[in-house]
Amino acid sequence: MSDADRGLISDARTLTLGQYLDEWLPNIKDTVRQRTWERYEQIVRVHIKSALGRTKLQALSPSHLRSLYRQKLDAGLAPRTVNYIHTTVHKALKDAVSDGLLPKNAADGVQAPRPKKPEIQPLSREQAKKLLETASREDDRFEALYIVALHSGLWEGELLGLRWADLDLEGGTLQVRRTLSETRTGHKFEKPKNGKGRSVKLSQKAIDAFRSHRVRQNEEKKRLRVGFLWQDNDLEFPTTTGSTMSCTNLLGRHFKSLLERAGLPAIRLHDLRHTCATILLMAGKHPKYVQELLGHASISITLDTYSHVVEGMDGGLADAMDDAL
Repeated sequence: MSDADRGLISDARTLTLGQYLDEWLPNIKDTVRQRTWERYEQIVRVHIKSALGRTKLQALSPSHLRSLYRQKLDAGLAPRTVNYIHTTVHKALKDAVSDGLLPKNAADGVQAPRPKKPEIQPLSREQAKKLLETASREDDRFEALYIVALHSGLWEGELLGLRWADLDLEGGTLQVRRTLSETRTGHKFEKPKNGKGRSVKLSQKAIDAFRSHRVRQNEEKKRLRVGFLWQDNDLEFPTTTGSTMSCTNLLGRHFKSLLERAGLPAIRLHDLRHTCATILLMAGKHPKYVQELLGHASISITLDTYSHVVEGMDGGLADAMDDAL
């Protein structure tokens, strides 16, 4: 009450949801990744405030939220987007409960629409070989990136955020310390998606690819240093001038055309990560090791994502029971 008298806190009885969200967004900006915050801000601005912004925060009920979700679905919004609206509202109201502005979270009693999981499109072992053979034959500038993506399963942001200081070719290891994000204000280095780094054991082919790539990059540096055009950021996969590479440009200008020349289906760059996991699981490698390689927060994510592969692996269980009994 004393803080309220001094104007340090808002009166929760008159505070609207829109007013609370306007205060909430700046306060969480440094607690989440930049792209995550930008997504929250867009959801609040486009979908939540326009519909429920004038509703008193303390009067907000589960029925308000159910009505909002139904309205958005009927308007043709994708279930995944409506689910993200629910995620944003739930997080905001959870913080309001922690701040003592609400007795309970109205979003707790609402079932969000379940989005359809997008089907992954991994390459087969033969298709992956064909991709790398085409990249090698045509001396593709990003051949090493495709090899590391297939052999190590890194996210594209992790690949584009790699620095030579992260690489130990003698020890055959790679340290994943950051990811490159494309935000509204430009490229930004952030912590990896799982919030912490990890060490990746490199295959011999990946080590050889890095060595060849370093030679190629040194030649590019020599040519560009003459005109002082090279930006030395120590990046392993930069643009031709050494600056950070856009994933959008990598996909549109390089990867898609490589797929066409190799006669392969039009997949996402991210599907090379799925290809890595699928090949390892089909080779009988334990899902726990695959989880650690990919950097998933829990093995349940790995098992859920690649359940179609795991289900097709009986591991010889039936034969083992026949032998035992």
